[in-house]
Amino acid sequence: MSHQPIVSRRALLRGTARTVIGGWAAAQLPARVWAQAAASPPPGVGLPASQAALIAGDSRADNVFKALKLIEPQVRLGIARKKRVLVKPNLVVVNNQLAATHVECLEGILEFLKPIVKDEILIGDSPAGGQATEAFDNYKYHELAKRYNVKFINFDDMPTELRYVSDHRHQPKAVRMVKPLLDPDTYVISAAILKTHDRAICTLSLKNVVVGSAIKDKEFRWGGSKGSNDKVFIHGGPKNEAIHWNLFSLGSVVKPDLAVIDGFQGMEGNGPVVGTAVDHKVAVASTDFVAADRIGVELMGFDFQQVGYLAFCDRARLGCGDLSRIELLGEKIEPHKRKYRPHDTIEQQLEWMKRGV
Repeated sequence: MSHQPIVSRRALLRGTARTVIGGWAAAQLPARVWAQAAASPPPGVGLPASQAALIAGDSRADNVFKALKLIEPQVRLGIARKKRVLVKPNLVVVNNQLAATHVECLEGILEFLKPIVKDEILIGDSPAGGQATEAFDNYKYHELAKRYNVKFINFDDMPTELRYVSDHRHQPKAVRMVKPLLDPDTYVISAAILKTHDRAICTLSLKNVVVGSAIKDKEFRWGGSKGSNDKVFIHGGPKNEAIHWNLFSLGSVVKPDLAVIDGFQGMEGNGPVVGTAVDHKVAVASTDFVAADRIGVELMGFDFQQVGYLAFCDRARLGCGDLSRIELLGEKIEPHKRKYRPHDTIEQQLEWMKRGV
């Protein structure tokens, strides 16, 4: 059985330098600074406009495919600069289809990639509970191998590197993160879902990649006594005090090159696992993950500035969260907006705006 790695001071400092901005010092900024930062973002002067696609229709796979076709030039350009393509589905649990990326979403992505990528395409994840191999079986992902050149990988079997996050006392915690997602030669596609969340308001393309990149011991199971799960450290303490800072800081290290958000059937209420279905029939795609997630937040009817980690990414210019600077292709947002019921803990989740991170 393995536990959280014990690291030397030298390794800690080296890893911190590789991560972002020195998170623990910044995490101690007064709460009012964070509140002001989230409440009044500066105009995006000097930033190029981002493109994003929104498609609505009666076929999940077709929606995803059509959204990607609208941004094909940017995708082709990005893939040409990389050595491999990796699709990261959201497999938070291995036995609840509503909570997991549907095989038809992957079908839409792979059909789009077919004339672009001739090499083997990787599909991988580390579910929060259970093993990816179970999810691949339960969600019928192996059917894809009959039509596409794909290889399925279990992140919990892959080599890792250490990165660092903050706990509620602003102390560093080491997190094992899977190397394929950290590799700059990997073109990372986040195949995400419109879902509410019990700690971070909602989960979209960035959160899918960041939390999925942290691994666990293979023997770990929720409610069990064996193994360690490094994903919990990203939550930033017993009351998730640093979750928004941690998602933001890791988001500059491991982020999607292409965000695909499948909203054919979203999840509201007590997501990301036990919420209820929303028949939404939309899909979003962008090579700017902040823009894609901003549109996702709008479609769900939430306040973007309350989703702290995304507001921070916008302010740090990791992407464009300003709707006025996002060139939207396909559908307009307004006709497809819904009011997703938030998680029952929403009031507690919004405490971050008073507390800081």
